[in-house]
Amino acid sequence: MKLLLIGSGGREHALAWKLAKSPKVEKIFVAPGNGGTAIEDKCENINVTDIEELINFAKKEIIDITIVGPEEPLTKGIVNKFQQEGLKIFGPAQNGAMLEGSKSFSKAFMKKYGVKTAEYEIFNNAEEALKYLEKCSYPTVIKVDGLAAGKGVAICETKEDAVKAVNSYMLDDIFNGAGQKIVIEEFLEGVEASILSITDGKTIIPFISAKDHKQIFDGGKGPNTGGMGVLAPNPYVTEEILEDFKENIMNKTLIGIREEAFDFKGIIFFGLMITKKGTYLLEYNVRMGDPETQSVLYLMESDLLEVIQAALSEELANIEIKWNNEVCINVVLASNGYPGKFTKGYEIQIDEKVKDKVFLAGAKLEDNILKTNGGRVLSVIGTGKNLEEAREDAYSNIKDVTFKNAYYRKDIGIYE
Repeated sequence: MKLLLIGSGGREHALAWKLAKSPKVEKIFVAPGNGGTAIEDKCENINVTDIEELINFAKKEIIDITIVGPEEPLTKGIVNKFQQEGLKIFGPAQNGAMLEGSKSFSKAFMKKYGVKTAEYEIFNNAEEALKYLEKCSYPTVIKVDGLAAGKGVAICETKEDAVKAVNSYMLDDIFNGAGQKIVIEEFLEGVEASILSITDGKTIIPFISAKDHKQIFDGGKGPNTGGMGVLAPNPYVTEEILEDFKENIMNKTLIGIREEAFDFKGIIFFGLMITKKGTYLLEYNVRMGDPETQSVLYLMESDLLEVIQAALSEELANIEIKWNNEVCINVVLASNGYPGKFTKGYEIQIDEKVKDKVFLAGAKLEDNILKTNGGRVLSVIGTGKNLEEAREDAYSNIKDVTFKNAYYRKDIGIYE
């Protein structure tokens, strides 16, 4: 089979790596890909991002299945457009993609179908939002309505912090229109968990849980990033928590998908907060998380292509996804200065013995040399029978990966 994989991050490198292991796969074109997919087995990068051009490419190359990595093309209706041309594509159609594309849409969906989530108010007027800040309790959470590459959320300890967030989102427009509408919601205290899942619109199968480490500095300090590392499975997601999640969040979401007649054959990612009062849904994503994907797919024993095919043919109820019984940690190596200013273009050296445990993200291949090309440059994987072994393996493997000004957290997997 020939596949087309859309995207350019660490998530896409991990997807390409996993899909390439399927004996059914002959070739994977990655659009536009990165330095990791450029050197991955069975893969070839193509410099195409425009949806119409991708459709033409899929027709010309007789692509069997297109797999969409990032959220933006999904919210722009890439699935609808491919389907109109008779092309097979994995991902939700535009209506279902709005569960991530608009925070206000997703909160209204949660409310309608009784999905357990934080109390909230929606504002599209800065003056009204600022007035609301006079009476709301703190800390409070302010989210931009649209897509902001995982950076459009502020946890505000004080009214001053909240005013600053509202002004930067709505008046300074730092997210180019994504913050013209905002959601102000109740702050939930607890532990975050990520559960990636796959759905065919009739069944949802949750993958193993994960715990992202969002902040840039050790101890969960400093500004939020796209994610500095992941532990899977998440030790806080006990059997009891999983049942709570299934009953109050996952199953009700599935009812909503059916009732709203979303054409949803793709990934649905549940961002959870585990509190003393139970498990709450913070947000939906309609694609694999990054860097959750790198850890979760590393533990998946099943053939990912077969799982995707089952979703596309609405047969998920008939399959079981098999998992390795180990613990997996991935540690993100970033360019020093991220999430602020940083320098690109440094050579990356990866020892051959850890090549299969490194997923590249902000990296490019230039004259056969891998170079840094982004904030989060790569993820290094470690596995073991328990948390200690996995941590030891990951931080040992980091010694075999070098580039100038590399920065990483030293406490990934230390979750207390």
